[in-house]
Amino acid sequence: MIAAAQESLREDSLGEVVVTGTGTQHLLRNAPVQTEVISGRQLRQYGGRSLEDILGGLSASFAFNEGDMGSQMQLNGLGNNYILILVDGKRLHGDVGGENDLQLIDPHNIDRIEIVKGASSALYGSDAIAGVVNIITKKHNDAFMLENATRYGSYNDLRQHNGLGLAFGDVKSYTNFQLQHSDGWQNTATEWTPSSATPVTDSRSKTVNEHTNWQISEQLSWSVMPELELYASGTYYRKGIYRPQGKYAKYDVKTFDLKYRNASASLGGKWQHGLTETKTDAVTLDIDWNRHAYYHAFTSTTLAEGFDEQGRLILDFPYFAGQENLQSNQERTMAHLKGIFSLPGDHRLSAGVEARYDYLKAPTSIADKTARDNTEALYVQDEWLGQYGKIATHLTGGLRLNRHESFGFRLTPKLSAMLAAGSLRLRASWSQGFKTPTLKEMNYRYVREMTSIIMYLGNPDLDAQTSNYYSLNAEYTWGGLNLTVTGYYNQVDNMIALVTIPRTEAPAEYRQQYGELLNKVRRYMNMEDARTCGVDVSLRYSNREFTAGLGYSYLDTDAHVYDTNHDRLVNVTIDGMAHHKGNVFVTWQHASRSEQRESSYGIGIYGRMSSKRHYQIDGDGKGYQLWRLSCNYTFGRQLVKGLQTTIEAGIDNIFNYCDRTPHGLHLGTTTPGRTIYATLTLQLKKGKQVKFNNKSNSKNKQQDDEQD
Repeated sequence: MIAAAQESLREDSLGEVVVTGTGTQHLLRNAPVQTEVISGRQLRQYGGRSLEDILGGLSASFAFNEGDMGSQMQLNGLGNNYILILVDGKRLHGDVGGENDLQLIDPHNIDRIEIVKGASSALYGSDAIAGVVNIITKKHNDAFMLENATRYGSYNDLRQHNGLGLAFGDVKSYTNFQLQHSDGWQNTATEWTPSSATPVTDSRSKTVNEHTNWQISEQLSWSVMPELELYASGTYYRKGIYRPQGKYAKYDVKTFDLKYRNASASLGGKWQHGLTETKTDAVTLDIDWNRHAYYHAFTSTTLAEGFDEQGRLILDFPYFAGQENLQSNQERTMAHLKGIFSLPGDHRLSAGVEARYDYLKAPTSIADKTARDNTEALYVQDEWLGQYGKIATHLTGGLRLNRHESFGFRLTPKLSAMLAAGSLRLRASWSQGFKTPTLKEMNYRYVREMTSIIMYLGNPDLDAQTSNYYSLNAEYTWGGLNLTVTGYYNQVDNMIALVTIPRTEAPAEYRQQYGELLNKVRRYMNMEDARTCGVDVSLRYSNREFTAGLGYSYLDTDAHVYDTNHDRLVNVTIDGMAHHKGNVFVTWQHASRSEQRESSYGIGIYGRMSSKRHYQIDGDGKGYQLWRLSCNYTFGRQLVKGLQTTIEAGIDNIFNYCDRTPHGLHLGTTTPGRTIYATLTLQLKKGKQVKFNNKSNSKNKQQDDEQD
């Protein structure tokens, strides 16, 4: 039966292999869970400066607002806290004010991006409520490979990538370095706050501040035998955000910069047998450690939280220029054992066990300065492939049992089904999601001096945030034309909010220290809920040289949100929501071949647009349209044998749109207006490394050729 079903499912072009929706390999058009892919071909033609640029420009479902505390990413109405970011299937670690730092990802080292929308907690655990974004990095199989990519653009925007790949028999090494810098920019000098009678018009605050980050990483792998590979990797990352000092105490005075220091280490192994779409047996073991540390780096004398000689917390402790203060150090250790097995009766079973340990050090924000918790999980998933005449079916069911040290046990299920008849695919999914309370939400206890002194309290009795996600999808392919339409509904409950409580519930030592100056006390509680629903449409056409497409996303949201000003629940749209978003592109890429050399050149036009973004306070973000031109040329003549040279150049925001809304109010987009860029890429390869020369190799090569 598998052979007949496989033949029906493969009657069209093979396409790309994806893994994110089920954790197992599927050809893209046969994936039982709808998966959006940004391919390597699209990435090369687009030439994006960052992951935010790539996702915002090539997918209609995302929205970003670049700022000091992260990317402020949204996927179909839900923010970064509810989006799980993976790199080669492993969680990205970082919490910049609740925002993952996407600059940890080197855009030049991305092979493709897989996007699965909706809850995926049955497979991936906490946080996968809005969706999962899996960044698949490039694989290097050359005996020697050396590459350099230098991108330079307006506002001293520098993106540097260097890679060194080596292979010694069955041992491979890849070393990657990336550096990113921008001087930042100021779209307006006008600044407004609710407490000001009139806005100032000569503020020094920037729309995006100057920032520099760099990262070095190492990946090692050893093919012990044809079916077994061992690997290890490590990274070190530093980032600085430099904020100009202004002259208005209420507006733009910044007395400290922001610094981040991240590190990671991992090791693991993979055993696999067979490399067909429906008969891949594999066992993987991964152990990962990650650290994310966040500091205030003071640029002038500042009174902030600190400790006296007796170790007591002082609200107005003096710091001087050049000193640093650790705000938080978050560490995570995870172990994951997973197996995939083909079973009789056309079934494929996936099962796994996870253990996670979280540690948080925040000297000025946690009573005991540190906090920790543990999470363990078991999950199982069964996929069944059947054939009824000319109709192929694929059913997937999964269940996850999670145990969290603080909130206990939770079961999370998912079900999906696909019918395939010729060029038509119909998919339906129901899945639940959950998000465990963070160590900050459970343990933080700190004060902030704004217009008054406010205390924030964690809550160890919080429940997990939960969701139910439903979707229907239809996909039709005819030759090079592909049309997909997806409708979805996502209900999120038990959302965590800061709620005002009586001052008498503040810890006694804080009431004694601050007395009547303590104006308000807020505690994290499960108070809010939200609903998002919408329709995503994608139309694509491609042939050997020409590609064109458009995407459209309609979104509607409704939420019960806690109003901290009036201490009550109100019914609102979700902050940052836009009803309409879209993107469009047309590209042409031509390769010419002559004796012993090949050159290629191409051009692309890209547009992205959004209606206004809705917010509860501080104004709505304006709607916008942004257009981009990019071109590339790869030289056929090689100055050195094995050296490939590529030049890319482009204009972003061709029509020079700039949102000059005053600081303190919401922007639709932070773009500075028209910018230009150019990239020079040099890649030198020597010798193709062939591992064991078995069927696995030929299959891997076939998949690589298909993706190219």
